[in-house]
Amino acid sequence: MHHHGVAEKERYEQPEQPSKARKAVFRIPGTAYIAIVLLVICITPVALGGIPGLQALYLVPLGLIVFVARTRTVATVDGLSVRTVFGKRELPWSALKGLALTPRAKVRAVLSDDTQVALPAVRTRHIPVLSLVSKGLIADPSGLTADIEPEDQPTENHGQPKPQE
Repeated sequence: MHHHGVAEKERYEQPEQPSKARKAVFRIPGTAYIAIVLLVICITPVALGGIPGLQALYLVPLGLIVFVARTRTVATVDGLSVRTVFGKRELPWSALKGLALTPRAKVRAVLSDDTQVALPAVRTRHIPVLSLVSKGLIADPSGLTADIEPEDQPTENHGQPKPQE
């Protein structure tokens, strides 16, 4: 009987609302696992070919699986969280001086002491997303986020779209 009352109480309670804070996760696409499976298939004849010790070749795809699973950059309203295979680094927005772009469209965070930190899986096309998550602390040079108002500021039109001029 006790459990019945608990279930009844849970049925009528309102579910907790998820946080309205913006968050973006940049990671290596899951399709990378397909390439790792193909690598395992290619390694198998060599690893099982009868030469002792070549089974250690299976460590290569295992390492790649760990790399794909762990490597990511998470952007929140508080800052960036950079995770690599062997570590994690928190970068608050206040510690950033800006972003540096590489010739291969990769993005690096420039800290206030001019050191640069690579942002895994973040490309130049992701800068508007970083601008939205950081609430404008990172500028959007593309102008794609110019129409979007920050969540914490009330809109003039009470949530209605802006009239076209």
